[in-house]
Amino acid sequence: MILTPVTVIAQATPVTVPTSLSPTDDPSITDRPVPKPIEPVKIILVGDSTIQVGSGWGGSFCASHVTSIVACIDLGRGGRSTYSYRAEGSWDVALDEMKSGGFTNTYVLIQFGHNDQPGKPGRSTNLVTEFPTNLQRYVTEARTAGATPVLVTPLTRREFKNGVLQDDLEPWAEAVRKVAKEMNVPLVDLHADSAAAVQAMGAAAATRLAEMPPIPKVLAAAEKGTTIGEPKYETLEPLPPTSDTGPEGSMKLYFDYTHLSRTGADYFSKMVANELARAVPALRKDLLP
Repeated sequence: MILTPVTVIAQATPVTVPTSLSPTDDPSITDRPVPKPIEPVKIILVGDSTIQVGSGWGGSFCASHVTSIVACIDLGRGGRSTYSYRAEGSWDVALDEMKSGGFTNTYVLIQFGHNDQPGKPGRSTNLVTEFPTNLQRYVTEARTAGATPVLVTPLTRREFKNGVLQDDLEPWAEAVRKVAKEMNVPLVDLHADSAAAVQAMGAAAATRLAEMPPIPKVLAAAEKGTTIGEPKYETLEPLPPTSDTGPEGSMKLYFDYTHLSRTGADYFSKMVANELARAVPALRKDLLP
């Protein structure tokens, strides 16, 4: 038997083609309500390594504690004091951010103290005659630039002796509090909160907040309630790039009693968010716990 091929022709389904494709005929376009204008907020972080990205709480704060309506910019710079931050031009960068426009409100959080202490060549400032004056100037210039300044007392260090936190930054924290009171500036008392929290957790637990884990002898000392001198070991993170086109930046990570790991940054940035909400009630709706 010879089979003859059969051609099957499918019947096309009729398609209705609109006579006009004008967008004005689409109710989803013509009936749109006028959206409520946004009220964008900018938060600028100014200070030293304990607020900067990587070794401070600032990166975690910007990443996890503000809503999408907030532009959060971390201009913290490691090793800076109230003197050197201005002298190198970093404050000018911050002022430009304050003057940029486009935001309903701009806030600048200012935190110094660590590198204003004695023993920091080219950075130290006099606690009585310079440090408060420098802060006052920052506040005045921020206001002139149209921003709301917020003073932040310095993050505590985590050194212990016989189970007691050795609080060498309290005089600088008190100077910040005094300027805030005299100039009617909102205050985030991070020093008081962080010192109380670190004292409560104890020396051994506080080592977990550092950029790198402690070596055994450092941890053993902390477990007895007394921290020992900071060992000078570090690592370079990340390793050199393996690609000719990849990022080339790197950051040295240390174990010490000052700087923060991601765990430490998350811990203290939450503290800052809570204190900032109390100090500046207008920001409460823009902050995440």
